[in-house]
Amino acid sequence: MADGSNTVFGVERSRLGLLDGKKHIHFIGIGGSGMFPLAQILHGMGYYLTGSDNNETETLQAVRRMGIPVFMGQRAENIEGADLIVHTAAIMSDNPELIAARESTVPVIERSELLGLVTGWFDRAVCIAGTHGKTTTSSMLAQILLSSKEDFSCVLGGKLSSIGGSGRLGSGDIMVCESCEFVDTFLKLHPDIAVILNIDEDHLDYFKTLKNLKASFTRFARLASRLVIYNGGDENTLDALKGLSDRTLVSFGWDSGLDYSVRVAEVSGMRSKIELLRSGEPFLEAVISVPGRHNALNACAAAAAADILGIAPEAIKAGLESFKGAIRRFEHIALVGGVEIADDYAHHPKEIEATLTAAKGLGYKRIIAVHQPFTYSRTATLLKDFAKALSLADVSVITDIMGSREKNTYGITSDRLVELLDNGVLTPDFDSCVGYLKGEVKPGDLVITMGCGDIYKVAKRLAAELSDGGKEG
Repeated sequence: MADGSNTVFGVERSRLGLLDGKKHIHFIGIGGSGMFPLAQILHGMGYYLTGSDNNETETLQAVRRMGIPVFMGQRAENIEGADLIVHTAAIMSDNPELIAARESTVPVIERSELLGLVTGWFDRAVCIAGTHGKTTTSSMLAQILLSSKEDFSCVLGGKLSSIGGSGRLGSGDIMVCESCEFVDTFLKLHPDIAVILNIDEDHLDYFKTLKNLKASFTRFARLASRLVIYNGGDENTLDALKGLSDRTLVSFGWDSGLDYSVRVAEVSGMRSKIELLRSGEPFLEAVISVPGRHNALNACAAAAAADILGIAPEAIKAGLESFKGAIRRFEHIALVGGVEIADDYAHHPKEIEATLTAAKGLGYKRIIAVHQPFTYSRTATLLKDFAKALSLADVSVITDIMGSREKNTYGITSDRLVELLDNGVLTPDFDSCVGYLKGEVKPGDLVITMGCGDIYKVAKRLAAELSDGGKEG
């Protein structure tokens, strides 16, 4: 990073904001899905980064491979030498490292502020929001842009193998940004094009009501400087956009009367042939390799955004067809002894329902869902909805709740969920979970781990132990 120039990797210093003049940036919680892509971008710009985390993950291994020092455990001394400190919203106020940061003279910002700053650097920032499908749609758009040879930047919520992570720094003016509604994070962004995939009850510990949630999406749509792409078949989205006459609105969905629409023409295993229409006229056909009608709809949204960006239909088709899924989105882990093992990020009842519905159409003898509930508030508020969604599986294996940023003031435990399930099995920890699965699985089964915590470790352990010792039982 050259101190004397007027730009840093093409970004004018006047637009760098808090980053101007900084050399050492420290990330508290650098292994988080929202932190890693920002670390990739700032590392690529030449900033010296350090980070800390409490949980060893594959993401931390990737961070270390970039040459970024990582401290395990969060302590006051970790911030030494930093001239800017970034933390995630999941870091609690009594965290000793965050306390030390706030007591220092060093500027401290939350990750969403940094993300908002970064999106403001680009003249064509596409910010993709929605309760479900953000990562897949953002990743599909990134794959399309790769196929078009655009030198774009992106911040994704999951890893995309073709870009080597979840962040990318390009020299062009296009930015693809996954935009999360949690604690109104997306209201700090600077979208030129805002995409709303759907709106469903979630994060009610913060929003309290669906009405408040929809109001935040309305404010997000108003941030778009150019236009809003929205799901014309989602009632909550339509409600949020009522009266938004001062923005250009572009619709997508299943109805051929929308600006962009999709039809599933053929399904074969994990692959679906889709037909896309633009203003009711044939636009392109593509074969996508991610299952489920929800992913056909995600592909339609990504194609609409790409078309509006000026990407040629041939590149859109090539991008959709080369997209093999983001990591942790119905990700194939292994096929061992006739047992298919997969992993998915689904952590909301509607996401679990979509994933299991897609899985049931793939021809497996049994579907064994392994779910790690995430946050006490979501589990307590949507308990019956979780039970209904998980009942779609033949067997639902439930682990303890991962509380993350929360304390259990709700008195909720995983036992309550299992009690509502006719197909439920409680395995509180990962050791008992893997042990149960090794004795239960049979050839022809699909085992799919689901949750946004670290439940993916069960899928990988199961695959490794079945491969090493064969199926027990």
